[in-house]
Amino acid sequence: MKAAYYQRQGHAHEVLELGERPEPSPGPGEVRVRLLWSGVNPSDVKSRKGLRGGPMPFPTVIPHSDGMGLIDQVGAGVAASRVGERVWLWNAGWGRPHGTACQWVCLPQEQAVRLPDGVDDAAGACLGIPALTALHAVLMDGGVTGQTVLVAGGAGAVGHYAVQMAVQLGAARVIASVSTPAKAELARAAGADEVVMYKSEPLAERVAELTAGRGVDRIIEVDLGANAQADVQMLRPGGQCVAYGSSVTPMQLPFFPLISRNLQLKFFIVYSLAQADRELAHSVLQRMLERGVLQHNIAARLKLDDIVQAHEQVEQGSLSGNLVLQIDH
Repeated sequence: MKAAYYQRQGHAHEVLELGERPEPSPGPGEVRVRLLWSGVNPSDVKSRKGLRGGPMPFPTVIPHSDGMGLIDQVGAGVAASRVGERVWLWNAGWGRPHGTACQWVCLPQEQAVRLPDGVDDAAGACLGIPALTALHAVLMDGGVTGQTVLVAGGAGAVGHYAVQMAVQLGAARVIASVSTPAKAELARAAGADEVVMYKSEPLAERVAELTAGRGVDRIIEVDLGANAQADVQMLRPGGQCVAYGSSVTPMQLPFFPLISRNLQLKFFIVYSLAQADRELAHSVLQRMLERGVLQHNIAARLKLDDIVQAHEQVEQGSLSGNLVLQIDH
């Protein structure tokens, strides 16, 4: 089968290759998926560059954890009725050498989730990391019902979903921070009540104005290292910052303001959600997909042959939304 892969870590143009790899067969409890789309996420770029630390986890890595396709074979113990099912995938390339940047992938059947009718095929490759990250950040610790929520990077791959999901799940008010007028329009279209242009406006001061000095109940934070000081200022006493990313490591946090105002910092990585949290997120996401209430912001659709360009675009951080690769057969 055709696949993209790397056998050493480094820059995309130096290590990513396209070629033939063995076609997989499903084992017990597994399904084989004929892939149509593969999602490219920042974590895929970091793994390929070796930024997570440690050596190559496997001699050869087919990257990407997110994808969408059709089940075309099932292993022992899996219902034959699943053959032909449209599915979206999660954790395909997490802790495994075989991700979705290829024509076929085999994985445990629970990691291939039925994609509801009416959802665009390519959108299925945006759910495993961006949508589930956003949804868990909204759902955790009782959710956001009645709260004022600030979504940092409200036009990004995760943030765009988080704005919508906070609205859908009962937030009283959603504020988004963005960097450009075009991104401001995306955030507003997603349901943000207010948008702050953090490159041209003083973020903390504007949020204070918008909340009459009270602060926000929850911040969904894409870059804690860059925004920690502002986050502390923007949270109400007892408020919560849910962080899923940081461009700065290690980072410094102001201890006394945190403790004196009883602020909460929460961290998670979507790959290793607790079983109960994952089941809840899947259930809620499926209902949203079935009702057709989510916008899927796909910024770029490229071919598998363009994987080097795709990784470079994601690495540059200039896209307003998700990047997906079409898999031809």
